[in-house]
Amino acid sequence: MHGESLKLSRRSVVNSESSSRHERLRDRFSTPHARGVVGLLIASAALALITANGCHIFLATKGQEISLLPSLAYGAAKWLWWGAVALGMWLLARKYPRFLSFSLRAILFQLALGSILSVFHMALLQGVWRAGMHWSVWKEAYPSINYFVLSSFGADLMIYAFLFGISGFLHMQSQRQLDAMLKLGLEKQLSQAQLHALQMQMEPHFLFNTLNALASLVAQGRNPEATETLAHLDTILRMTLQRRAPEKVPFTEELRVIESYLAIQQVRFAERLQVKIETTPEALEGLVPCFLLQPIIENAIQHGIAPMEGGGLIETRVKRVGNRLWMQVRDNGSCSTDSPTKGHGIGMQNTRERLAFFYPGAHEFAAAPLATGGYEVTIQIPYERTVA
Repeated sequence: MHGESLKLSRRSVVNSESSSRHERLRDRFSTPHARGVVGLLIASAALALITANGCHIFLATKGQEISLLPSLAYGAAKWLWWGAVALGMWLLARKYPRFLSFSLRAILFQLALGSILSVFHMALLQGVWRAGMHWSVWKEAYPSINYFVLSSFGADLMIYAFLFGISGFLHMQSQRQLDAMLKLGLEKQLSQAQLHALQMQMEPHFLFNTLNALASLVAQGRNPEATETLAHLDTILRMTLQRRAPEKVPFTEELRVIESYLAIQQVRFAERLQVKIETTPEALEGLVPCFLLQPIIENAIQHGIAPMEGGGLIETRVKRVGNRLWMQVRDNGSCSTDSPTKGHGIGMQNTRERLAFFYPGAHEFAAAPLATGGYEVTIQIPYERTVA
């Protein structure tokens, strides 16, 4: 079993790395520069074919049959060369990003490189012309051609300058796109890390309070109640461990956690704690961030019900209102607003931050004391139905 789990773990790592490599390759080949290179290669191939066709037609007018090969070679040498240059610029820019910068030093370097490549291109065209002498009709049509002239050099240098300009511009656009994607990826990772930190902060907070309650029951010799509390705690921990925190869950699952938590507290407070929960079928299907209402209910018990000798009532209402999920937790407790943590404890602050993460600018959170006594917290979030 241990060996199988190791194999699965390694396979998972390999699959993850492979997926990551595929994503990086996809990102690189979907940049403006990559698409521009594809366009330039297609354009150079089209020009090569057009030039070869024109050359072949011209040779055919001489009244002799001739192979298409020399015309294709000439068209390829004249235009596919520049497609290859554009491709080379893209490949070099991927490895050396400053290769296509527009600094004075880079422009002078490109001028020198363009001059060298233009000379090589002229030599290539001259070589193709000489190879064409194998065919008599070619020799008759082009008896003497010299590509090593200033006009040819100037034309090639202008084409190179055009390719450098458009490649440099597309490279800048690609770098901006990749930088933006990297920034978004880092922001997403940071947000996920922050949310995970909030989740990890909240669950030990709840566990700490529950263990305190257990210790109190054991100290009082209330072993049956302690055993019952452990059973409810086991239910909550099992559900928590099954979740891939942080995530949203159907409210019906959240309700099980709330009911188990309240059962634990009712063991502790006995008749001093009265509970009322009202939900609708649509509300039970709605998605909510896990552990959303539990810290609010915990806050109500700790600051509203616990200080009162006669105890009190906690009411929880959840329903769908249009395209919103409406949730409210109310207690009729002591309403001791002078408490420094009333409405501002770890659980309440955690809830605010998690709502801001899941529903930025699309949620409402209101917490205030009631005129008749007690405290009320109301939350509204976009209604999202469970997908089967």
